[in-house]
Amino acid sequence: MKSTLLTRAVRLATLAAIAAPASVFAGGFSLNEQSASAMGVANAGAVANPENATTVFFNPAGMSQLKGTNISFGAAVLDIDAKAKNGARANNQLPSVLPQSEVQGTTGGDIADPAVLPNIYLTHEINDSIDVGFGIHAPYGLAADYDDEFVGRFFADKTELTALSFTPAISLNNGQGLSMGMGLNVMYVEGKLTKFMDNSGTLGSAQQNSIPVAPGTPAQGYADIEGDDVAVTFQVGFLYELNSQTQIGLKAQTGTELELKGDAKFTNVAALDPNLGAVGALNSTEPARVPLAIPESISAGIRHRLTDEFTVLAGATYSRWSRFESLDIYGRDSSKPLTSQSPGGEPGSGQLTHIPEEWKNTWQLNVGGIWQATPEWALKAGYAWDESPVDQYVTARIPSSDRHWLTLGAQWKPAQSGWTVDAAVGTLLFTDDPKVLDKSYVLTSGGTAASTRDPNSFYEGEYDLEAWSAAIQVSKAF
Repeated sequence: MKSTLLTRAVRLATLAAIAAPASVFAGGFSLNEQSASAMGVANAGAVANPENATTVFFNPAGMSQLKGTNISFGAAVLDIDAKAKNGARANNQLPSVLPQSEVQGTTGGDIADPAVLPNIYLTHEINDSIDVGFGIHAPYGLAADYDDEFVGRFFADKTELTALSFTPAISLNNGQGLSMGMGLNVMYVEGKLTKFMDNSGTLGSAQQNSIPVAPGTPAQGYADIEGDDVAVTFQVGFLYELNSQTQIGLKAQTGTELELKGDAKFTNVAALDPNLGAVGALNSTEPARVPLAIPESISAGIRHRLTDEFTVLAGATYSRWSRFESLDIYGRDSSKPLTSQSPGGEPGSGQLTHIPEEWKNTWQLNVGGIWQATPEWALKAGYAWDESPVDQYVTARIPSSDRHWLTLGAQWKPAQSGWTVDAAVGTLLFTDDPKVLDKSYVLTSGGTAASTRDPNSFYEGEYDLEAWSAAIQVSKAF
């Protein structure tokens, strides 16, 4: 029965995580919704409060306080309502030989669909000093999808990032209140970036230079870049029991650099077709790669039992998001000579896109409390201040601002059964309506962001952001 339960839970978590990218616009592209039990207190003191097997994620050292074999599995739903307000506008990307004109279109609709974030964790006590564990979860994610008639469609259409992490871990304890844990996050990451491409500049230039244009050449084309990669990060954690009422925890995690490799597909891009001697709609597919930085982070937390009924928790996490300096897309294998111009790139370069990001390092601060109302029922509440890393450059792909996270939770633990059920709900209150200003940047020879191809080519808009989340989790101690 144990094997059947575990097998079904692993299959469910794996399939769901692969199928559903997440939506998030604060805290970078990391996800807070890893555990309903921790979400009930807004993840406050999670590194110092090993309630169940989810400690594999929050602090592997906490496995030392779990007896026997433990399994926790569940899922969270995250729904962000993100819309550009009326008044969003864009100018098209025409070369300087032609006058600018305003792009016609809509505000893009609600760009973030609900996302399901599953997880499963398992721990096992080898002996009094050693515990091992394993987890499957979605640590990072991002999803945004504008309507096809979006006024800023030449800057952003779809943005997707899906990460699935496999996390083996081990903990050791000295029998005197000090534990140490270590783990790996083996991550499979997929990414997708799309946008429409403005053909009007090429068509207008052809007309001015008396170059024929093939009948039916559309006014816009489409670019679709997809790639994936596998990467590993390391985590180490410590847990120390100061006394019977208080314990503190610390976890540090390394960062890494991803290279999402795949294809760049261009459809209906206006270019000179040498076979026709005219400008026509061309299609091409070429290798593409997108570098992506995953930040280092360090978390600290404390748990203190005021009485047998009341427990308070607090924590803080610092993340080095400054690693994410730009979103660059390269369209050719650097080992091959550049023989022709890609329809998406700059002359003489394999780089298709350069978008400055210049993210900043961030803090997340959490406080929470647990009231053991009855022997079977516990009620939880929490608050977190979640700082956005988006600073100078706010783009249509990630319209973000700082947020407040308010959560409520409940835990049902029938006596002697070994089963525990957690449920939690939360609301995200964004402090500002982010103001987006997108431009078409290129790199100078010194590697810095230059002005746009045309200084009047831009998309700007102000966004309304609202969000809520809910989670459920089932845990069992064997």
